[in-house]
Amino acid sequence: MSRRDTSSQRRQFEVANRLFFRLYQCSNLLHKNGSRYISDFGSTTQQWAVLGALAHPLVRDKGMSVKDLIEFLLLSRQNLTAVLDRLEGRGWIERVKDPEDGRSRLLRLTEAGVHTWEEMQKPIAAFYSDALAPLSDAEQEQLCALLDRLKGGLNEL
Repeated sequence: MSRRDTSSQRRQFEVANRLFFRLYQCSNLLHKNGSRYISDFGSTTQQWAVLGALAHPLVRDKGMSVKDLIEFLLLSRQNLTAVLDRLEGRGWIERVKDPEDGRSRLLRLTEAGVHTWEEMQKPIAAFYSDALAPLSDAEQEQLCALLDRLKGGLNEL
């Protein structure tokens, strides 16, 4: 291997290392600052993500299985169980029998959960606006497309 190849590989590694470290930092800041925006609800970004998934129009009335929620949010069952227990304890979600399979349960927002999610929209929108302010609309679209490609590559590992 030539010296030039080694130097190029080292630069590629350094860029990849910076990129993944930045993603790690952004993830931590998203949780820290996102939680601050919804602190009036005593909620976390993980709870926010679950409420948002269950509030999706295709899910809101029917509900969603834990398995589907795990796949959608890319979480482990262990991490999700504690979040679901807290949300259920607050009366924001309920576990209901699946009408297609009585042995299974579906997660669904309660009326209180729907109300809470609707009330969260204003601070969440402010968080999005504040966090994305440094990026133009086109840059936001580009970043989303790039992250989708990265996520696809990570899914193939």
